[in-house]
Amino acid sequence: MHIYLYEPRADRLNGLMAELRSARMKPVPIQEAFFRGELGLLNRSGHEDRPFLLADNPEVLEQITALRTAGCTNPILVMRDFRNSRDTAAALDAGADDDIVIPVKAIELKARINAVTRRSHGHAAESIEVGEVVAYFDGRDPEVSGATVKLSRREHAIFQQLVLNAGRVVSKGSIYDAVYGMSEDQPFDKVIDVYICKIRKKIDQAADSGHNYIETVHGRGYKFAAAADALVQAGGM
Repeated sequence: MHIYLYEPRADRLNGLMAELRSARMKPVPIQEAFFRGELGLLNRSGHEDRPFLLADNPEVLEQITALRTAGCTNPILVMRDFRNSRDTAAALDAGADDDIVIPVKAIELKARINAVTRRSHGHAAESIEVGEVVAYFDGRDPEVSGATVKLSRREHAIFQQLVLNAGRVVSKGSIYDAVYGMSEDQPFDKVIDVYICKIRKKIDQAADSGHNYIETVHGRGYKFAAAADALVQAGGM
């Protein structure tokens, strides 16, 4: 999970980055100038799920407003040193999704981000059922016909993009940007085809029905769906 991190205090930045990396998140430090740049580029498909973690600062409300005014729907979480109900309310009213008091463990922060992300895609619960597949949004491997299917870290990142958009076509470019967009070492986009093939094989072989859950929509991308495009939210109808 890539995460934009604004923490102007150098003594806090390194420790926070180490904590985020411990939960397999990929923090990308940004500076004040970032908010004066072309924020509309964040609206490209594949970028909208990358969260912002902003340290409380005199300009935090302006930073949140700049992101939302540019049309960015990315999750925004504000970190503050002390609880302050008035400032928290102002941040939430400006467009932040959450407001937390530090120190906070990365595992909790990741869960908060996942909750915001899945709700933005219309998923209220921590998992969804698509035919024989139970897919989780908290990092767990999926279950297919009752058995756990092991995915590598990269496979899981790609599978997550398909699951968040279950029943809809997701372009290869969108998946690539979501998984590799901030990587210093970007592979050729054909790598997505390779990973899709591996994931498809694992899911289909584990499914009792043998159904091909990941459909290649030529010229458009991929779609993750059950045989009848049945998408049921786990834990309810």
